[in-house]
Amino acid sequence: MSSRPFNGSASQAAAPRRPLLAGLTIRRVASVTIIALLVAGSMVWFFDNEFVDLLVSTMCVGYTTMLLFTMAGNLSFVQSGRVPREAAQIVAVIAGSALGTVVTGVVKGRPIATMLTERLSGFVATSGLGIGFGCVVVAVYFYRERSARMRAEMARMEAEFDAARAREEKQLLGARLQLLQAQVEPHFLFNTLANVQHLTNTDPARASEMLGSLIRYLRAALPQMREQASTLGREVAMVRAYLEIQHVRMGDRLAFDIAIPDGLRGRAMPPMMLISLVENAVMHGIDPLAAGGRIDVVASADGPVTRIAVADTGIGLSEHAGIGIGLGNIRERLTTLFGNAARLELRENEPAGVVATIEWPDSP
Repeated sequence: MSSRPFNGSASQAAAPRRPLLAGLTIRRVASVTIIALLVAGSMVWFFDNEFVDLLVSTMCVGYTTMLLFTMAGNLSFVQSGRVPREAAQIVAVIAGSALGTVVTGVVKGRPIATMLTERLSGFVATSGLGIGFGCVVVAVYFYRERSARMRAEMARMEAEFDAARAREEKQLLGARLQLLQAQVEPHFLFNTLANVQHLTNTDPARASEMLGSLIRYLRAALPQMREQASTLGREVAMVRAYLEIQHVRMGDRLAFDIAIPDGLRGRAMPPMMLISLVENAVMHGIDPLAAGGRIDVVASADGPVTRIAVADTGIGLSEHAGIGIGLGNIRERLTTLFGNAARLELRENEPAGVVATIEWPDSP
């Protein structure tokens, strides 16, 4: 049994051909009808023919040319680009004008032989007018299509430019957030290590206990310190570990409570903000007081907006409160991430201390 050689191109599905009359819309028919009316109306002033007779001629030539014009643009070799569309449509206009003139004679009951002999001048004049008006139509379509292509190209370039600008802005935003966050990390770590050093000099046994807690804390905290996203639950876990470390150092001088509804623990939160508030409350609110004080961390939500407050019973607001590294970075990071949709608010606590509240939406 003989077999034919495999032809890969033949096995591929042929691209569907465009219907020859695709694009022959009511709008196009109406346009040709209006042009025929205008041409017939203008020719009444130059020829002895009646308006209806001229209208029959212009409509026969116009409709025939329109059909061939439409079919020329849908031919396979035109669609593939082997023949320029404009060239094929100009040929269609010439052929349509000649064929339309013949159709006109047939409609008016004139023999074709007579049109090509005795009435040849009229045949040439009618065909010439059809070619002239048809070429004008081709030019209009050509410039319209070229303008449409230019607008599409401009839109594509603008979309690419906007996408590139968005990527650049996102990269700049990420770099800015990393810079701001990098300023928070050493500030927090250096203060914590200073506390360990202080306790080492005063109570080595408790210093060892605190150092063990600090190591466990850093093992949990360091992997996420450079991340740009976290959750409220993860940030609260860091805060709890930090407060436990501080409680080892301060003893009964520090009391704390953390109230976070389970339903809010999975909500997104920018990293290292909550720890900065709690650290600020400990170092600048509670620690300066001989009697110490209490810190309460409470979270709540109002629809898509999450709110967390750090309240202390320390020394209260001072003339320098709110411009430190930690608080300044929190404000700047909130603005960078959320614009005006997020805020950091400081107010006096009653009867003493400060309440620092962060409020942010679910997504930037």
